[in-house]
Amino acid sequence: MLKIKNISTYYGNIQALKDITIDVSEGEIITLIGANGAGKSTTLMSLCGIVPVKSGSIEFEGQEISKMNPDRIVSLGISQVPEGRRIFPQLSVRENLDMGAFLRNDKDEIKKDIEYVYDLFPRLAERRHQQGGTLSGGEQQMLAISRALMARPRLLLLDEPSLGLAPLIVQQIFDIIKKVNQENNTTVFLVEQNANMALKIAHRGYVLETGKISMTDDADKLLANEDVKKAYLGI
Repeated sequence: MLKIKNISTYYGNIQALKDITIDVSEGEIITLIGANGAGKSTTLMSLCGIVPVKSGSIEFEGQEISKMNPDRIVSLGISQVPEGRRIFPQLSVRENLDMGAFLRNDKDEIKKDIEYVYDLFPRLAERRHQQGGTLSGGEQQMLAISRALMARPRLLLLDEPSLGLAPLIVQQIFDIIKKVNQENNTTVFLVEQNANMALKIAHRGYVLETGKISMTDDADKLLANEDVKKAYLGI
């Protein structure tokens, strides 16, 4: 579904990504783990067209997207849940969800998807008229994921969904990610510092170190890898 091949990305004169290559097959959960500052978020920003790629290629379902504008990339079926949630704080929960469906005009299907995300996150249904900025951190994360799902993505990008959340909420968020993947066959590209949680729900994983892919394997094998345990799992 997704082929990232030898991409390099810069911030000014600083090279953030160094010829990284990642493949994602349809229906998979892929996770990209690494230390803070390794380039994980930059990878997603490059994929979404927010940070320009200097060299290499990004193909989504056979189509080159590395030079496309972000709105065009969304229209192809890629949605991102950004780090820090980035919901619209002055808009209600329902209005935030409507914004997620901005590029769609199938009103009946949009209503079905609204009910679907309310079923996934009953707390949002209870707070549908509440301003997004007044929600708790966990509720805002639920809203950010739901807003992305309203675009009906075939590829869902998640940037640090566990950041700053209580362990109980983190578990709930990861359970939902797995459910969305299994129920809708939504392919998931998960960037996460909580390597333990990410590898437990992923099919395969990549390890990013200072802008380079240092390791890739099945998720269960990475969980058992001694170097990964020492560096990222605190074991």
